[in-house]
Amino acid sequence: MPDVRRDHDAARAIAEAALGHDPGPLAAVESRSHHVYVGSDTVVKIIDAGGHTRLNREIALAPHLPAGLAAPLLGSGVHRLGTDDIRYACYVRVPGAAPGMGLPGVDGETARLLAREAVQRLGALHDWVPSGDVEELLREPLDHGGFVSGPALIGEVENLAALDGQGAVPRRVLDGLTAIAERAPLPARAVVPVHADCHWDNWLVRDRSVTALLDFEWARFGEPADDWFFLARFSGPHLETVLDVIAGATGTPAETLRGQCEAREAAHLVADLRIAFENPGSHEEMAADRLRDLEELTVGRYWWHHAR
Repeated sequence: MPDVRRDHDAARAIAEAALGHDPGPLAAVESRSHHVYVGSDTVVKIIDAGGHTRLNREIALAPHLPAGLAAPLLGSGVHRLGTDDIRYACYVRVPGAAPGMGLPGVDGETARLLAREAVQRLGALHDWVPSGDVEELLREPLDHGGFVSGPALIGEVENLAALDGQGAVPRRVLDGLTAIAERAPLPARAVVPVHADCHWDNWLVRDRSVTALLDFEWARFGEPADDWFFLARFSGPHLETVLDVIAGATGTPAETLRGQCEAREAAHLVADLRIAFENPGSHEEMAADRLRDLEELTVGRYWWHHAR
């Protein structure tokens, strides 16, 4: 179990060193993979040094990202606390709050405004041309669980069926996944920098305006649809609005965009469910969630049932 007091003390020491003065109160906020502490001027992300190394990726990218896209990095490194080493990143706190998965409480007009600004900011990321060590970092192989190609997705579906000893995945879902793979677009290309996790929990918004995109730990080379999927899929009742904004801003035909998003959702869900089946007893909740989402994707034709 994490030592909450220890981690809070470490975050305070890190923030004070970065700012050069007392950071004031720091509040813990929910995070799936880190301990995150937020103050009036700073945000501190920490993880045991022996944990995953994705924070190192974010730290290396931070100084090179397009101006105004992400929170400025104040400091990073390894902090020694007693007998433990903690990896950390300390950022300037950008005004705003995450609108949240599904854009709860957001009206249609605001959703369109936020989508337009998010698409513009992602466009700046996609237009960025990194070089040197940063380019090499973004091209490093990364098991992102996303769409690679139709044949690769079919292979993942076959692996999933082989792992499913209990018959948890209905035949109609497997058939639906195969159909998605067979009509999937051309193999994904690694042509532009993508965030690859830009759901609405990773944006900051203030006064109906986007202020920053956070958490670049999964950033890599990909294609714009890798980001359009996350932006649209987690817009809740505003899916059609966000798809319309993306299609208009990028000149992508609506049917093409739906197909790109559908293939990416299938790949992510199958990858997550495979992990759950490979680790029985530790991912029951995730398995149930992904099975439900796969039913909605394949049988419910999620990306198409509102298409005109």
